[in-house]
Order: sequence, then C-alpha cells, then structure tokens
Amino acid sequence: MSTLAVAKKDFQDALRSKALWGLSVIFILLSLLIAYVFAEFTTEMGIEEQTAKGLAYFLASQIGLFVSITAIVIAYKAIAGERESGSIKILLSLPHTRRDVLLGKVLGRSATLVVPTLIGLVAGAALGTALMGEVAPVALGALLLMSLIFVLTYISIMVGLSALTGSTSRASMLTIGFFFVFELLWGGVLVGISWISRELSFVSNDPEWIYILAQVPPSAAYTTGLTALIPGDIGLADETAADAFYQTPWVGVVMLAFWLVVPLAIGYRQFSKADL
Repeated sequence: MSTLAVAKKDFQDALRSKALWGLSVIFILLSLLIAYVFAEFTTEMGIEEQTAKGLAYFLASQIGLFVSITAIVIAYKAIAGERESGSIKILLSLPHTRRDVLLGKVLGRSATLVVPTLIGLVAGAALGTALMGEVAPVALGALLLMSLIFVLTYISIMVGLSALTGSTSRASMLTIGFFFVFELLWGGVLVGISWISRELSFVSNDPEWIYILAQVPPSAAYTTGLTALIPGDIGLADETAADAFYQTPWVGVVMLAFWLVVPLAIGYRQFSKADL
C-alpha cells in the first residue's frame, strides 16, 4: 500500500508539469495528422490488404520519440530532485521504504505518461479507422499493449538513472546521455561494429548476431516487439527472417524486459546505500 500511496502522490504532482501537457498536445495532434495522412495515402495507392495493420505500425513510428523525450522531462528529477531538495527525508519519515519510493515513482510517472499516450493513439486509430472504413482490433490492441509496456520501460530507465545521484544536473546528464547514445547514435555504433566484423571475418555480409544489437535501443525493441504480437506481417517480419534462433521479433520483447528491470535494479542498489 505504501508503494501505491507514493504513486498516487507522484501522479498528482507530475500532472502539474506544463512541459508534459505541451508535449502531449503536440503528440495528440501529430497522431491525428499521421492517421489522416496514412489513410489518404493508402486510399490513393489502392493498398487494401495491409491498411488496418499498417495503421498500427504507422502510429507506432512516432511513439519512440514522444515517450523517450517526455519520460526524460517528467522522470529525471524523480529521485535526484527529492534528494537535492531534502524532501526525500520527509518522504522516508513516513511509513515508506526506499523500495516503496522507487517503485511508487515508477508507477506514478508511468501513469502520468500513459494518459496522453493512450489518448493520442486512440484518437489516431479512431480517425484512421473511420477514414479507411476498416479496423484491425488485434493489431490495434497489440499497439496499445506494447505502448503501455514501452512507457513503463522508459520511465523505469529514467527513474533508475535518477536514483544513481542526488544531483538534478547529473541526473539530467545521465538521462539525456542515455537518449543520445541509445536512440540517436546507436545506428552509427552498429555501422562501426558491422564494418569491423566484416573486415575481421573477410565477408561481405553482416553477422547474424548484429540483429540482437539492433534491438538494444528501447524504441527499436518496442517496434520489433509489436511485430511479434501482430499476426501476419506487412513486410517488416520478412526482414527478420533468418536461420539463427534468436532472429525473431520476440527478441524485442526480451530486450524491453531487460531495460524494464536492470536499470531500475542498479538504481535501487545505489539508492539503498546512499547517505541521505
């Protein structure tokens, strides 16, 4: 119950963020625009078989950037801010353990981000469905489920990083650094690894294990995991077809599970030993 009490208070506090609502309005409007453009594009091109599933993937394409940036905005101070201001001592003077505080922060900030995410996706899906005159309930259900998991995962990462330090400036550096490395620069890292591997092996093709490294960014794992939950394919699944047992879209789900647990566990370990 202590965890839920912390989560409830944290949810109410996070809702006051003007930056959150500014980003949320942009995301909702963008979802509607993307759904409209997709519906008009598929109608003009005469694509009928994959339209409903394609809408789910098309909407998913914008989730990564919105969730990652918004998660940084609302979660980088989750623990570091409380420690820097000294309010963490008041919070822990109540019947809350450090684990309660950490998990409560994750649940509270996740609930805060879930609200605009679901509104944007539902609004976009509703508009696209109305314009196309068809619906893919399984695909859209998978989109909503994976988006909820993705939100929880990214908030868990940000709160875990925030728990590593008692300085909001260092927390911002850690969270923004994570975004730059794993969301913006990772493609370049893969190119470098691929080139070195081909040079050392004297082959022209990328090694099969590069597929796993490609799923390291949480947003990439989210998109790949979505492919695993939607029956059939719209062309994305074929790209992952290979002989290696690990070249499956379910690797994306496994990678999300890794990001959900490991950074938070590391953050809790550091937070539990910190001198407040």
